[in-house]
Amino acid sequence: MMRHANTRQYGQQRLKRLLYRDPYLAPYGEALLRRIRLVRETARRLTGGTASLADFASGHMFFGLHRTADGWVFREWAPNATAIFLIGDFSGWREKEGFALQRISRQGTWEISLPPSALAHGDLYRLRVYWEGGGGDRLPVYARRIHQDPDTLIFNAQVWRPPTVHKWRHAPCGLGLRSPLIYETHIGMAQDRAGVGTYAEFTREVLPRIVAAGYNTLQLMAIQQHPYYGSFGYHVSNFFAASSRFGTPEDLKALIDAAHGAGLAVLMDLVHSHAVSNEVEGIARFDGTAYQFFHEGARGMHEAWDSKCFDYGKPEVLHFLLSNCRFWLDEYRVDGFRFDGVTSMLYTHHGLSKAFTSYDDYFDAAVDEEAMAYLALANEVVHAVRPDAVTIAEDVSGMPGLAVPVKDGGIGFDYRFAMGVPDQWVRLAKEVRDEHWPMGYLWHELNNRRADERSISYAESHDQALVGDQSLMFRLAGAAMYDHMHKEDGHLGVARAVALHKMIRLITLATAGHGYLNFMGNEFGHPEWIDFPREGNGWSYQYARRQWPLVDNPDLKYQYLDRFDKAMIRLAREADLFAAAWPYLLHEHNDQKVLAFHRNGFVFAFNFHPSDSYADYCFHAPPGAYRMVLDTDAPAFGGNGRLVPGQGHQTLAGNPGVGTAHLLHLYLPTRTAIVLAPETAIGAHR
Repeated sequence: MMRHANTRQYGQQRLKRLLYRDPYLAPYGEALLRRIRLVRETARRLTGGTASLADFASGHMFFGLHRTADGWVFREWAPNATAIFLIGDFSGWREKEGFALQRISRQGTWEISLPPSALAHGDLYRLRVYWEGGGGDRLPVYARRIHQDPDTLIFNAQVWRPPTVHKWRHAPCGLGLRSPLIYETHIGMAQDRAGVGTYAEFTREVLPRIVAAGYNTLQLMAIQQHPYYGSFGYHVSNFFAASSRFGTPEDLKALIDAAHGAGLAVLMDLVHSHAVSNEVEGIARFDGTAYQFFHEGARGMHEAWDSKCFDYGKPEVLHFLLSNCRFWLDEYRVDGFRFDGVTSMLYTHHGLSKAFTSYDDYFDAAVDEEAMAYLALANEVVHAVRPDAVTIAEDVSGMPGLAVPVKDGGIGFDYRFAMGVPDQWVRLAKEVRDEHWPMGYLWHELNNRRADERSISYAESHDQALVGDQSLMFRLAGAAMYDHMHKEDGHLGVARAVALHKMIRLITLATAGHGYLNFMGNEFGHPEWIDFPREGNGWSYQYARRQWPLVDNPDLKYQYLDRFDKAMIRLAREADLFAAAWPYLLHEHNDQKVLAFHRNGFVFAFNFHPSDSYADYCFHAPPGAYRMVLDTDAPAFGGNGRLVPGQGHQTLAGNPGVGTAHLLHLYLPTRTAIVLAPETAIGAHR
């Protein structure tokens, strides 16, 4: 009775905090209380109430292959197996009695101890697993290194104990109080040459570009081992192995260490929403059953993604996934995670063809509350192991409480992505001529986020340029980019695209809740789209690379967009823009295509009109003196230079009776945005 009373009190306290944040949740109090209790009860069930969740999340320290003082020990969890053998270079790839694992628990833990000479660094191996009525080869679930034969393309686990290990030179670099300015990257496509990039190549050639760009966070995609390169890293097979197609574990550690040394926090995409359906390379049907890690039957298959769906109610699955969270923090010193596919996790319909139009959608029978409990526990583990770590949820549904602390009844993410923002830019660019862009709609969509949760906005990520779509710059300019990007070329379509590209990125950053993201190359208007080598394109790498020579060429216009992005990011940092969580609308005029707002003392004015410039445009603003610190029309950014650099402005007295106590009078050229800083803050921007 005491435990039940404590659990109820625990839930009531957190429910009260959650309802304080969002009173519209009040009608769903009982459902919220049930979810809050489920998190607490699941944690107690996992730890027995005697250990911390962080201690519980240590499966990687027990399972898998480990070097000990006496030799080697290997453990695996396979409850349905009847026999397991280690096979590999050391056994001639045959089953040998000395390499047979022994079952050591009723729960299905298997173990083998071997002398030091039995295995050597670089040895390839796998498991041969038998079960009633069958058997097959499998790669170990906790394997930390996977090797693919370049000729046969066969994957095997690899003993990894190099004579020289990476020695960390720099401490982890959590964001702390800094707002995240995220540079999203994919190691394999980060190079200009046709082929697969490497960790070492990225550290040497791309990382300096990111540092120079001014971003403070590096987000690494496709790090977990995945057998099919074209999956973009989302069909994970080996959750504890860094992708070997990009290099060695030491290479990845050196990359992260170098990023820390440059002051960058390092996040990685963590794919716990599903797993590849491969059986030999992955963990599907590992012990002969479909339900060892996944739901049985139709619920265990994600038909749209051709992948397997985890059973988040199973303690062993939670042990595996929570340990995976801790592993990347411990072993590779990452500073947090972007949790991929959260919408797919939260709902049994995976959010497919579903419009979330009311709070009822967050509390119907389609919600997977066990998955929700797992995400809350994962956030607890991450923040217990690294209090300064950052977690970001990729959720399109708008589930309330996602980025609310667990102590306040939420799921515990630090941030959520404002995924509607890039979608609205795609819709406008594809379907509406910019002279018809609705200013009120635009303002609403840019600010359409939950007031009680922190969010990160972006104009485009990798998603918007995947095959079938295009990068934003290419969407705006089209095929003219192929022939009219020379800096002396006056092509009107390209000039329009360059102007809008700068304005779109600036207004997205300036209205973002608490952070901003850019996918590599998009800062300079990378053309075309992303398409990995596959049968349908003749296995070409043409669109699976970044064309850095475009921005390096002083004769092309890409340099202007890159230069503007650097200035924009520098402004956001120096102005501490996100210290004010919301922008305040000063003026909106749809026919004139003008938006003006202020944030943290700075005034932003945008004229999206394609042909009309305004010589003496006035709107009310906070009183005081201002100076222009950013101008998208500046020649350095590929503009026409119609404004005086650093020009000062003073508000003038208006008519208090009609709400215009102080007015700014500005020259707003067509397709131009300007930023004004209060004179008290000018020193940092001179």
